Amino acid sequence: MTTFVMIGNYTGGSIGCISAQRTDEAKSILASCGGKLVTGYATLGESDVVLICELPNTEAAIKASIALTKALGISFRTAPAVPVDVFDKLVGE
Repeated sequence: MTTFVMIGNYTGGSIGCISAQRTDEAKSILASCGGKLVTGYATLGESDVVLICELPNTEAAIKASIALTKALGISFRTAPAVPVDVFDKLVGE
């Protein structure tokens, strides 16, 4: 599994629909794409939501990002995350 960081912003229409059920819906969508939610955060500032997810590959991450945006009204930017020890090893070669 690959770790992905999903950074999201609520749209004007989605603000009024914030609920714990939406978190369950997000977990279900990620599971339908072969992944899982590792952890999630509500944030202040430029972004409203940060999700740390595990998904099988980039294609699954794209599918999940689009499905989450459609279902929740949250616009996501999604990027693969590389553990620092792996990064250090790669740049040290």
